[in-house]
Amino acid sequence: MPERTVVIASRTGLHARPAKLFVQAAAAQEVPVRIRVGDGRPVPANSMLAVLALGAVHGTEVTLDAEGPGAEAALDSLAGLLARDLDAEEASGG
Repeated sequence: MPERTVVIASRTGLHARPAKLFVQAAAAQEVPVRIRVGDGRPVPANSMLAVLALGAVHGTEVTLDAEGPGAEAALDSLAGLLARDLDAEEASGG
């Protein structure tokens, strides 16, 4: 199963607006994607409550996984999103 490990770049971590953007992007993928912190239990990336419950703050390393056609592209897209500071982009109008 393909995986991507990425460090959360948003200053607020996966909370509020960054979490919402990530969950929406995960829900738009053609394959189900899961996210976990460390060796923790993977949770559905398209579930706001599950993503918030991870408690991923700025600098937390998370692992995404997916399986099926399009999994690699889905993981690349979502990992790229998490690697950006979505809080700074909002402040600059980005």
